[in-house]
Parts: sequence; structure tokens; C-alpha cells
Amino acid sequence: MHIGQVAERTGLSLRTIRHYEEVGLVPASARSRGGFRLYTDADVARLMVIRRMKPLGFTLEQMGELLAVTDRLEGRTPAGPLSEAERRALLDRLEGFERAARERCESLRTQLRWAEEFAADLQRRGRQAAPASPSDPSGSAGPG
Repeated sequence: MHIGQVAERTGLSLRTIRHYEEVGLVPASARSRGGFRLYTDADVARLMVIRRMKPLGFTLEQMGELLAVTDRLEGRTPAGPLSEAERRALLDRLEGFERAARERCESLRTQLRWAEEFAADLQRRGRQAAPASPSDPSGSAGPG
């Protein structure tokens, strides 16, 4: 598929997809005769991993590391079969990413809870400070 289709499927901008290609995270699988980038479903899956890691604050280097781990575990590298020791080491690294993702999600939940409390506090303060409208017998300041 062309880059525009990939952008639509992933919710990423063309510029972002090109950037991820430039830094080596998701190279286009092929080029058309006209030189346009062509992507596969596997490329889209890689971009979705990156898109999910970004809001959790993972660096491009960490994204690349995770993709290398999953590529190796899933046999998408030319390095040959995995030894049991290598498989265990890769699974340990994958587990470390999972732990980090869970911790970051919890941190974001806490930040969101604080942000929602702040917004509610502002709303409460606004209601308390708003003078009653003289034409409104209910004492309400009107819509808002």
C-alpha cells in the first residue's frame, strides 16, 4: 500500500511515517516504479507498535530495541534459529518493556486523575465566584 493509505490506517502523518523510515524503524518494504514508498501489513503493524509506545514516552532508540527483540523472537531476521539462552534473554527484555509500559500507563492514569480534579476544581471555583444574574430568579449565572 502507498504511504497515504498507511497514514490513514495508522493515524500517523506522512511526515511522521517518513521520519520513522529515515531513522530506520520502519523502512518501506519496496518502491514502486515511480519511486513511491510501498508498505505491507507487517509495516503497518510495526508503525502501530511505535504509535502505541510514543505516548508512553519511549525513545526512538527504545522503540528500535523493542522492534529488534520482537523481530528476532518472531523469526523475521536472517540470524538463524534461536538458542534457548538467546530466547530467554529476548523474553526477559520483552518482559522489561511490558513492565515499563504498565508503569507508564499507571503514571498517566495518575496524571489524568489529577488533571480531572484540577478541571473540576476550576469549574467549582467558577460557579462560586460567578455573581447571580439579576434577571435570573434562580440565582444561576446562566449557561456555561
